[in-house]
Amino acid sequence: MASVSRESIVIVGAGIIGLDVALVLAERGLGPRITVYGEHLPGDTSPDYTSPWAGCNFSGISGSDKNALRWDKLGYAHLKRLAAECGREAYVARTHSIEYWDSNAPHDKISAISEYLDDFRVTPAEELPEGVEHGISCTTLTVNAPKHIEYLHRRLRDHHGVRFERRKLASIDAAFANPDTKVVFNCTGNGARTLPGVADSKCFPTRGQVVLARAPAVTSNVMRHGRGYETYVIPRPHSNGNVVLGGYMQKGVFDASTYAHETESIVSRTTALSRELNAGGLEVLAAFAGMRPSREGGARVEREERRVDGRARVLVHNYGAGGTGFQAGYGMAVDAVEAVDDVLREMKCENAAPRPRL
Repeated sequence: MASVSRESIVIVGAGIIGLDVALVLAERGLGPRITVYGEHLPGDTSPDYTSPWAGCNFSGISGSDKNALRWDKLGYAHLKRLAAECGREAYVARTHSIEYWDSNAPHDKISAISEYLDDFRVTPAEELPEGVEHGISCTTLTVNAPKHIEYLHRRLRDHHGVRFERRKLASIDAAFANPDTKVVFNCTGNGARTLPGVADSKCFPTRGQVVLARAPAVTSNVMRHGRGYETYVIPRPHSNGNVVLGGYMQKGVFDASTYAHETESIVSRTTALSRELNAGGLEVLAAFAGMRPSREGGARVEREERRVDGRARVLVHNYGAGGTGFQAGYGMAVDAVEAVDDVLREMKCENAAPRPRL
């Protein structure tokens, strides 16, 4: 049998996007061939490492284009499976959810997700809060973001043999330093804006400040998409009653500071929105700011043929999910991996080559 290189497949970036790519590959039996390079790894906290700061839940906040709809459906099925099979271990839970739009409700998107969301219901007009144009309720999936990526890290490392290495690359081509590397997945998030060899000018951060609070009475998601604002209450599964309150969607803002006036606004808006929060009270634990890795035109999932040191190489870009990485990430990973099916088949054939007869 041909020797197996641990760097046959390199994933650059260890946020939820890179971890989901590793998971899809590992589920194909390729775990021992994968190395994940990350400047930050699960368990770290940095404003540049966005994944731990997410709310996060499955909602109607993502786009309505064909790709986004497919990624949502795949992501929902993946999270639903995790909730059923290992919800406590994976920090994923089924959660009642209410969602409101003050205007411009994405009816095509709502219609698409209504086909598979459990307990879906359009909110009657007489039940809508003042100023709200449209509302829905359903049973959705909620994720404890920092604990979930730590779970994926352990699962990939301990059960699938994926190797993780803390490393900041000087360029995307540096990921091909090992001549055995067949394919590189670029899952660099905000890094794609400046990383040499990528330098995607369409990328930008979308700053969000959130408040982490203890509010054990909150068991439901509530979201309100307003005219120029976003307000949401998202309980964190298996966290002893913690909730994430938000928020802000500040396009093009790179500012890791947190501000008292934003915390006050968030607490005021969320308390007015959530009956559970208003009735049960809350204890503010901390405020955090994170930079959603956004991109004009939406996420980029694309194969690129590349020459590095005179050799043909294969690079797959997978970044720009904005605030929908936990929702869309698994579906994006499926597409990214399918883009190199031919390369992966060749690798498996090489590994399964018959022994010569003696």
